[in-house]
Amino acid sequence: MESVTIRDVMTREYVGVSESDTVLGAVRLMREEESGSVVVLRGSDPVGVLTEWDVLGLVADEADPAETTVASVMSEPVLTVPADEGLRTATGKMSRERVRRLVVTDDGEVVGVLTERDVIAATATASAPESNPAAPLADNSVGGTPVDGGQRDARARTEPNGNGGYADQGVCETCGALADTLREFNGQLVCAECREV
Repeated sequence: MESVTIRDVMTREYVGVSESDTVLGAVRLMREEESGSVVVLRGSDPVGVLTEWDVLGLVADEADPAETTVASVMSEPVLTVPADEGLRTATGKMSRERVRRLVVTDDGEVVGVLTERDVIAATATASAPESNPAAPLADNSVGGTPVDGGQRDARARTEPNGNGGYADQGVCETCGALADTLREFNGQLVCAECREV
């Protein structure tokens, strides 16, 4: 995973909206495009990200999504990474900042989004032995059978390193955060913070 760049694994197709768009319009677009987030643009500059979590906050506050602008609920500032940066560096940033996606730029222009799912797929593909029919495949399947509606089982993301731990980064099964190291605890792969609780 050392030589893998963000450009190698990022999602190139991203959904963009304006700050003045309504949350309802953005949510409809997210559903149409089957995306968990949209990049909020001011002209061609990324200024924020609207995520499913932001929309849930709006609903919890009982605000009207048809009357609420994207700018008032988006996550900001937007976190960007250069497309040619190493994947390991980007995953460290995601973990430190506790975010599930980064906007990818090339010479200041948005060229895609790096999501947790992209990282998991790259990690699983890099560590999966080719001769194992139960190994995770790049098409979100195990042995040709889709897992969890196309999502990988958390245990397929990492491989034991022989010390009771796991060699690769992954998503904590308790809090959902991207973690540098996972350990098995009470039958789940969890980050250091969740093990302390």
